[in-house]
Amino acid sequence: MVRLRFAPSPTGFLHVGGLRTALFCWLYSRQQSGKFIFRLEDTDQKRLVVGAERDLIRTLDWAGIEIDEGPGIGGGYGPYRQSERLEIYGQHVQKLLDEDHAYPCFCSSERLDKLRDEQRAKGETPCYDRLCRKLKKAESVQRVASGENHVVRMKIPENPETIVLNDLIRHSVTIETSQTEDQVILKSDGFPTYHLAVVVDDHLMQITHVVRGEEWLSSFPKHLLLYRYFGWDPPEFAHLPLILNPDHSKLSKRQGDVAVEDFRDQGILAEALVNFISLLGWSPADDRELLTLTELIEEFSFERVKKSGAVFDREKLNWMNQQYIQKLEQHDLFRRVAPFVAKTAYGGQDDDLLKKAINILQPRLLNLAETPNLLSLFFDENPQATDPEVLALLKEENSKKVLAEFIKQLETVKSLNEENLGSVVTNVQTATNIKGKELWMPLRYAMTLEAQGPDLKLIAGFFGREKCMHLAQIAYEL
Repeated sequence: MVRLRFAPSPTGFLHVGGLRTALFCWLYSRQQSGKFIFRLEDTDQKRLVVGAERDLIRTLDWAGIEIDEGPGIGGGYGPYRQSERLEIYGQHVQKLLDEDHAYPCFCSSERLDKLRDEQRAKGETPCYDRLCRKLKKAESVQRVASGENHVVRMKIPENPETIVLNDLIRHSVTIETSQTEDQVILKSDGFPTYHLAVVVDDHLMQITHVVRGEEWLSSFPKHLLLYRYFGWDPPEFAHLPLILNPDHSKLSKRQGDVAVEDFRDQGILAEALVNFISLLGWSPADDRELLTLTELIEEFSFERVKKSGAVFDREKLNWMNQQYIQKLEQHDLFRRVAPFVAKTAYGGQDDDLLKKAINILQPRLLNLAETPNLLSLFFDENPQATDPEVLALLKEENSKKVLAEFIKQLETVKSLNEENLGSVVTNVQTATNIKGKELWMPLRYAMTLEAQGPDLKLIAGFFGREKCMHLAQIAYEL
């Protein structure tokens, strides 16, 4: 059975790159009838954010990514928080020490900083000089026993060798061990570093496929060496391409939103964001753009993941979100919009009226968060035109004629609705001999205060005779 894991650090919100990693793991595990494991890499205690674990799980749930094993869920391979696995890591570090694949390092941070500064001054790549590797084992054991502060480093082979990784996306990747220093695997506080913990956990949790960003490619020699030292078979690896800003720099907070929660709070639908994220570096065989989760599960393959970086196109996301909004059933749209409306003055409006207004707005919505601003059209009693184009047109002579005749015609009917707006406007045309845009634009501007907007018949049906007369009168008096 395939087993894939998503193992974020609880140091903040979920990055869209993390969502893509989790999504690809989940899609493949579902396609292969396997398991998706959520593991918390919380060994860096200084960077922990209170509530981050809850937020990460809640965000995955919002995105439709179901967890099979993890904290609070259970499973046969726990604990699933690394901070609860320290004894396990300690046992494995001791095994490496006993078999001479690791050694204690007593160098102070001051010495290491000075060493790096000297190496940079010489134009060299900063790395540890293996000073403590040269200590006699008996001396190292005695210093550890005496309580001297130390870390544990893994041994990189003294004779350089080429480490080969058969990656599911990049195929054969090679790195020389000479480019890798003796990595710290256990910190002085007793917590493991990422490099040790990820290898131990992936093996003990029987992870079959490791999916991560390409920034981890340089680390694979350390990981494969650790698998060798422990006598374990490594899992399959897939290193995903970077997600890029439009200028092809790495996607970062400096140039815009990167947290999944940001997009959720802006009214991006979960299914739209998941669909969009899935296409960052991957595409189905037939180049479709709109795919459901079920279709993504059926279509996904690591073979179709590209090696090159994928540009995060916000306009494309907005377009995709609009497509999904337009497909929503009315009750579903209202349910999703309700939290955004509830925070505004419109939250107290009658539900039936809100549903009717939101239904009219549906074809225009790019996101859910803009709904409250658009609702002002329906519920403000005395809207004021501010657009110079609107004001200029409403002050034209022909516009005054149209509005005056429109008011006159409304006085002759008992009601105004979708069905009779056309006949009323036809009567205005006959009386004024004005037609086309000069006839319809003053009416649209008077009732919506903008050139583009919902179908005027729907607006008239929502407002009714009295409000349409009121709005036409306001516009006429400008």
